[in-house]
Amino acid sequence: MQILLPPGWPRPKGYSNGVAVRGRMVFVAGMIGWDAHGRFHTDDMAGQVRQALQNIVEVLREGGARPEHIVRMTWYVTDKKEYVAAYPEIGRAFRELIGSFNAAMTAIEVAALIEDRAKVEIEVTAVVPD
Repeated sequence: MQILLPPGWPRPKGYSNGVAVRGRMVFVAGMIGWDAHGRFHTDDMAGQVRQALQNIVEVLREGGARPEHIVRMTWYVTDKKEYVAAYPEIGRAFRELIGSFNAAMTAIEVAALIEDRAKVEIEVTAVVPD
C-alpha cells in the first residue's frame, strides 16, 4: 500500500488522505454493531463500533483478506458528539482489531440508520496484494 501524502501536507491523524494499491478487491457491506445473529449487546457507541469492526474482520477473513488490506472505510454515525467523545475507546478497539490507521476514511453524521438501535455503520474496501 502506498500512502498518498502531497508534499508539504501534514500527516492526518487517524487516516490517510489517499492510498494506492494493486490486487484483488474485497468489498464489505455496511457493518453495524450487532452480532452474527442480529442481536445488539450494547447501545454504547464504542461497544457498537467494536462489534462492527469485529464483523468486518470476519467478513474480510471469509474473502481471503485481513485488516491490513483495508484501503477505504466509510463510517456513518448517528451522533457526532457521542462518536467524538468515544474516540479513546474507539481507537483502542481499532488498534486491537484492525491495526494501523492507513486507510482512506470518511465519517458522516446521519439522522438515522435502517436498524433503529444501530449507532454506527461502517463499510470497507480492501485490496489483497497480487
